Formats: sequence, structure tokens, C-alpha cells
Amino acid sequence: MTTIAFIGLGIMGLPMARNLARAGHSVTGVVRSDAAAERADREGVATVRSAADAAAGADVVITMLPDTPDVEAVVDAILPALRGSALVIDMSTIDAGATRAIAARVAAVGGRYVDAPVSGGEAGAIDAALSIMVGGADADVAEARPLFEAMGRTIVHVGPVGAGQVVKAANQLIVAGNIQLVAEAIVLLRAQGADLPAALEVIGGGLAGSTVLERKRDAMLAHRFDPGFRLQLHAKDLGIVERAASSKGLALPLTAAVTQLVRALVARGDGGLDHSALLKLAEELNGTPTSGGHSA
Repeated sequence: MTTIAFIGLGIMGLPMARNLARAGHSVTGVVRSDAAAERADREGVATVRSAADAAAGADVVITMLPDTPDVEAVVDAILPALRGSALVIDMSTIDAGATRAIAARVAAVGGRYVDAPVSGGEAGAIDAALSIMVGGADADVAEARPLFEAMGRTIVHVGPVGAGQVVKAANQLIVAGNIQLVAEAIVLLRAQGADLPAALEVIGGGLAGSTVLERKRDAMLAHRFDPGFRLQLHAKDLGIVERAASSKGLALPLTAAVTQLVRALVARGDGGLDHSALLKLAEELNGTPTSGGHSA
């Protein structure tokens, strides 16, 4: 049994913490409200109100937070409470350069650091089926692997600290591009009068099939955009891709295009919707605005 402080009990973080608890680990999460504490308690996760309190005495601290400043703020809070050679695992999606700087700060107080961003969305977190891309020293990754196995199915050590974030950035541009192309295909198929469920079923069985198509098509066809992964977070991730590409002088034209579409949706107030809501904009650009179903 490992004593774990889990900081970030959101849409994905809470089921991840629950799966760790179900695997037999002692998990303490950080909450800000009684309602959040009650939700965590139902999942077998103990709670405190302070990151420093959660980290004190923990063997492992896991963060699952929205953005780079959030992780930096939590590290500020936990460093004084961090036990000796405790292992800090960041499973957020943040900037790779910032990740390396945070790791150096943890190492300066005797701790160890692994970056392990995830892919798979809410469904993957609930089903313990996440893909986890891991950056860190061999020994630290080996120590963390049993924890990753309680949360995911595909766990790959991709290099030193920061490498996980680089791979996650590439993952996010592929996901966004794939969703946009599925959205445009739906617009095309509808305009031509095709049977949409049948068309997407046969497309999914061929070379154009993808996890995005498999997991998102029913909700897209029903215009249900309840957030599994919010557009505002995907916009943040694509900003990370943009900065990484710029730092190396890379030209990524399709990435730039889908980034602008995601940002347009966020700017007009749709940032809280699932990233499959790219369909809304694709339809509106073609004079066929979303109808029916739920948009939030």
C-alpha cells in the first residue's frame, strides 16, 4: 500500500483517485467544499482542505490540474511539507519547459519528479483505461508503474522528465484535428442526404476509423456536448503545441487552423462544452446550425 496525496479531484481526477483507492492504496484528496468532500467520500477517497496537509507524510503526491500555473502553485504549497525522497507525479497537461523547472525545484528538497500526462478523457479515467505517457528517471518510473496500472492500460516511458508533456502535446493536436475532420465529414454526409449512423459505422470499420470516431460519434450525432474534455482546456493544450512548435521554428499549418477554430468557440462562450462541439462551428459555417439534443 502506498500513501498518496491526490491534488485535483475534477472530472478525471476523482475517478483516477478512486481507482487508486480500489487498488488498495491510501488516498487523500484536496477539496474546497463540503459537496466535493461528500463526492470523494462516496468514492473511497479521504479529504483535507490543504495541499500541504495532504502531502505531509505522503509517499507519493499526484497532481491532476488544469494548467501550468496551477501546478506551480501547488508545488509552492507542498514543498515545505514534502517527505524526504517523496515522489511527485504530475498527470496534468502543462508546458514541458515549466515541467523541467518544477522537477528541479522538487529535486532541490530531496524529492523526485515524474511527468505523466494522460489521454482518454472522462471515460478512460472512469474505466481505468487511460493512456499514460511518462517522463522521468528509470527507477522513478518503475516505482510509479503499479500506480499507473491502477489508472490506465497503455503506459509508456517516453524519455526523461518533460518528455511526457511533449508527447501529450502531439496527442492533443492529433485529437483536435481528428474531431474537426469528423465534424466536417458529418456536415458533408448530412448535406448529401446520407444515413449518418450507417455512414459513420462503415467509416469506423475502415482505415478512417479512430478512437475519436468510436467514442464521440453518438454524442455528436445527438448534439450532446456535455464536457468530457472542455474546449477551454483543449485551447490551452493547443497553445502549448503552438509554443513548442515556435521554439523550433516549425510550420504546422493544420494545427494552426484547428487551434483557431477551438479558440473561436472558446471566445464566443462555448469553452465549457466538450471538444466535440467543434461540430457546432462546422455546421454554423455551412448554414446548418446545431438543432436538438443538449449543448451543455
